[in-house]
Amino acid sequence: MSFFKLKGTLKPLTSIKQFAKLPHTLQYPEIPVEASDRYRGFHYNEIDVCIGCGNCSTICMNEAIDMVGVDGVEGEKGDSGLRPRIDYGRCCYCALCVDVCPTGSLALTKEFLHVDDDPNNFLWVAGVANPEAKDKLSYTSSVEESLNDFTRVPMQELEGMERVKSFAEVVLGYNKQQAQEEAARCISCGLCTEACPDHMHIPEYINAIASAKDADALRIIYDNNPLPEMCGKVCTRRCEDVCAIGTRGEPVAIRWLKRYATETAIDAQMTREIVNPEIKVPNGYKVSVIGAGPSGLTAAYYLALKGYSVTIYEANPKAGGMTMYGIPKYRFPIESIEKQIKYIQSIGVKINFNTKVGKDIAFKEIYDQSDAVFMGVGFPKAWTLGIDGEDAIGSMQAVNYLHMINSDEDVEIGNKVAIIGGGNVAIDAARVSARMGAEVTMLYRRRIKDMPADWEEIEGAEEEGIHFEPQAIPIKIHKDENGKVKAIEYLKAEMVADDKGGRPRPVAIEGSNTILEVTAVMAAIGQQGDYTFLEDEFMERIKVERGRFVVNEHQRTGDPKIYAGGDSANRTADAISAIADGFRACKAIDRMLMGV
Repeated sequence: MSFFKLKGTLKPLTSIKQFAKLPHTLQYPEIPVEASDRYRGFHYNEIDVCIGCGNCSTICMNEAIDMVGVDGVEGEKGDSGLRPRIDYGRCCYCALCVDVCPTGSLALTKEFLHVDDDPNNFLWVAGVANPEAKDKLSYTSSVEESLNDFTRVPMQELEGMERVKSFAEVVLGYNKQQAQEEAARCISCGLCTEACPDHMHIPEYINAIASAKDADALRIIYDNNPLPEMCGKVCTRRCEDVCAIGTRGEPVAIRWLKRYATETAIDAQMTREIVNPEIKVPNGYKVSVIGAGPSGLTAAYYLALKGYSVTIYEANPKAGGMTMYGIPKYRFPIESIEKQIKYIQSIGVKINFNTKVGKDIAFKEIYDQSDAVFMGVGFPKAWTLGIDGEDAIGSMQAVNYLHMINSDEDVEIGNKVAIIGGGNVAIDAARVSARMGAEVTMLYRRRIKDMPADWEEIEGAEEEGIHFEPQAIPIKIHKDENGKVKAIEYLKAEMVADDKGGRPRPVAIEGSNTILEVTAVMAAIGQQGDYTFLEDEFMERIKVERGRFVVNEHQRTGDPKIYAGGDSANRTADAISAIADGFRACKAIDRMLMGV
């Protein structure tokens, strides 16, 4: 017998050495196996933490992740309403999706066994298909381990007690390198675009900045916002509130990046050269705009680009509305807004300054000579406090005070000022008063955390030495023998829970009267519209509810030729919402006149 035949005969006997060893092939599911720590098994997603940004889907090189709708998950601002579905026929378990998840909701688990003869059962909506996997997480991503950058590039500002000495701009802005670094943090999820009232192309212009294509960024921005430098300085930035990066870190500085891009054009001529807007040939139609605020300027700009002859009637000597006369110049320098107005005028928009409709020209005259009219008249009238002594010399409305200061008028306020209110107008009046050399106290009937003012503005006021007196309800202004403000009397308040589940309400504490000696009192408790410029025949057709024009989704009033936007038609009361109104109205007016 040969050697090889003998080896073949004895071969089965060699398997005896495997008898005591564990099998290499496991029975499923009878024999459970515990995977090692940080094992990369099936995905799990915390559905309520996920915001549906799609960053996981974007980074997947195998195209194994789709974003799909899920029962019980509704889209809202800051949440697309979609959730990741994993195709385990494609997934290679690289875990990049976990590494880039901005919320940290997505993880890999120790689960890795799944047997089924239906291929569709290997498409899992993570967290829905395997809710029990929440207790089996293995590969997760912390803020420190994430591939996202959660730390914002700091913005340089003038020091608090130094800046209060002048009206120099407080925020100094990003340089090119800082802007590129900050822009690189954006994951282009687009949640910001949905939250923006004007739906600006935010990821697109931020990506252009990150790629050092500043001119492209500017052109993208001007596609639907003709006042971007204003928004880059004073926007309420609701886009940043929903930024995916902000869920576990600091949101991308969208506002400051917009500011950077717009400031690369140093004047109106340079803006015109870079944006290079397409202006259509005149179409023979005339549109009149009442008010040169953000909504009116926006409607006028885009209508002019479409070939309409546009004239704005503005009661003040300068355009901009509240952004010109209500925002202090340490926040929004006059050179900045004038640059944008000159650019808008350069494309053919005519502005008749010092022309008050209803006084210098009748609304009916404008209406009769126009094919359409847009009203962006704002909320110019301030509410009064309605307390004793409000007629004292030195008692005024904060919005009027800001208007006079921005008009370079002299206003006597003395050395101790009380501001009543907690919104941005109140904060602006307080910080301006401090710059005029006064010691300032802000009286607000609720807690500081309840103040509607922007938190950055509140912090800025604190840094500049403004004193806050929360839970204070004014009841009387005391006068001296000459009828001037001498003091303000207020009651302290306690916060009482609301029975209906609303926010706590302030209730005055009897006998808590406190007197604060001051030389001026400014009320900043809200504003209202003034529609006396409209003749009766128009007021019969244009409906007003709770102080605002009633408009449809296209900004049209009850008169098919008349449209309205901004504060007089929009309760949001911020510039970007007014801009969105003007842009919507422009498209609606164009459709109407073109017969679409």
